[in-house]
Amino acid sequence: MKRKQIKAAVAMGLCLSICLTGCEETPEEVIVKEKGADQISKYESDEKTERILRETLGAPEHYANKASYENGVLVIDTDADVVLPEVSAIDTVTVSAKEMSQELIDTVTKAFFDGDKIYNAWSYKSMTKDQIQEKITLLKKYKAEGNLDPYDYGKDEEGNLQYDIDSQIEYYEAQYEEAPEEVQKEEVTPAFGLIYPNGREGETTVLEDAFDGVAETENGNYDYRIQDMGEMANEITFKIDKIREAADTQEFSGWIEGESFRDPAGEQYLSDEFVQELAGISHEEAEKEAVETVERLGWGLELYGWDYAVYYHGEGGVKESTCLDAGYQFYFTRKIGGIPITSTSEWGGGLEDMESTIVPWGYEVCNVIVGDDGIQSVTLYNPYKIGEVQTANVKLMDFDSIIQIYEQMMEVKNADISAYEKQRTYHINKIILGYSRIYDPNVDNTTGLLVPVWDFFGGFECESKDGYTSYQSALYSTQSFMTINAIDGTIIDRGLGY
Repeated sequence: MKRKQIKAAVAMGLCLSICLTGCEETPEEVIVKEKGADQISKYESDEKTERILRETLGAPEHYANKASYENGVLVIDTDADVVLPEVSAIDTVTVSAKEMSQELIDTVTKAFFDGDKIYNAWSYKSMTKDQIQEKITLLKKYKAEGNLDPYDYGKDEEGNLQYDIDSQIEYYEAQYEEAPEEVQKEEVTPAFGLIYPNGREGETTVLEDAFDGVAETENGNYDYRIQDMGEMANEITFKIDKIREAADTQEFSGWIEGESFRDPAGEQYLSDEFVQELAGISHEEAEKEAVETVERLGWGLELYGWDYAVYYHGEGGVKESTCLDAGYQFYFTRKIGGIPITSTSEWGGGLEDMESTIVPWGYEVCNVIVGDDGIQSVTLYNPYKIGEVQTANVKLMDFDSIIQIYEQMMEVKNADISAYEKQRTYHINKIILGYSRIYDPNVDNTTGLLVPVWDFFGGFECESKDGYTSYQSALYSTQSFMTINAIDGTIIDRGLGY
């Protein structure tokens, strides 16, 4: 049964922490408190003990409970392994954002492209006469076959094709006249402030907060892009992607992680055997290359986990016939005192609403995909600078209290579910205690605190009022459906980062 206090808290949009007593039922009283800098300053140290956290907090190896709400419309099915670090204490640790600098750019460049030549991407990728002629020939072939919408752009509200194949042919025929005979290579040192041709004869553009290059290596060529969002967001991105020969450059292609296709019950199932054979490299070999490469950064990042990944093309989704390549995706994170920063699918850096004026700060991310011919894709996002311990051996809430908060707040979070869906079932299959970074964007968007949190991972299945069904597998899920501060029980919105 819903409590008036809960509904009021949701309506007010408060960041909640609920100190609960009693059994599994929703308690008669809840204590609602807002989180923020004042609350963080009250973190207390606990007494020293030699017992590991699992014993101190009373956390079991496995927790299971199935609860139904809203006359069965909402079901929370928890059948989860409970994972804790093998330590006796956790500290809170200050953390800040690394600033964009030439030194940072040089560090990343050397780690991935030491000794390789790197070129200005805008001139390097300007289409040659031969490439443009191939494009014209392909489009004319589509037209002759009666395929006037080869890329499935669809029709507009008036029923007209959104892709105008005739105008595209005319465009490329005009480009052919000014196109170079050969690829134009301008070797550069990765940096901001370089000059790029903007596609118009004699005109150039200066990128003050980005770099766009192509690296030629013994394992192939790579797109190498760097961006600093500056005043828009505290966001630094390094993106490295192997360049592939494509039959048609306008057709979609890209990597997708294994959690999307490894569940036999899913619509896009691919067997492990199929992916392994397509990858053409063992997990051990791929992991070795990923770890050795990331170690060259010198940032103290350690391997957290892995998954399969496939490179597929077309708009028809993932299936064996659309897969072009495969590999292993490795997730790297920090370990502080033997305790990792928990890796999730959420990168943070969101805004509470579209009218927000804050400058957000996303989490640190380091993901690497390795295939049979080396590194395939790398994403480095918002590198951290680890600071000092703020509160040593911080006092944590016991596991039973955390579970009561989780179960009550899953109900609160889905309080209006019956207005939109006939039925929704969450399947939570893993509960993990680790670090997460929090910060107060209204005070400072470049410094924060690593605090211990409980994350509840899984998937769901649901049916909307109009009969539409959706399914997200819990089998290999990296999505946390609830994040609870292990110190004070406050609910952390991973999308926002606080």
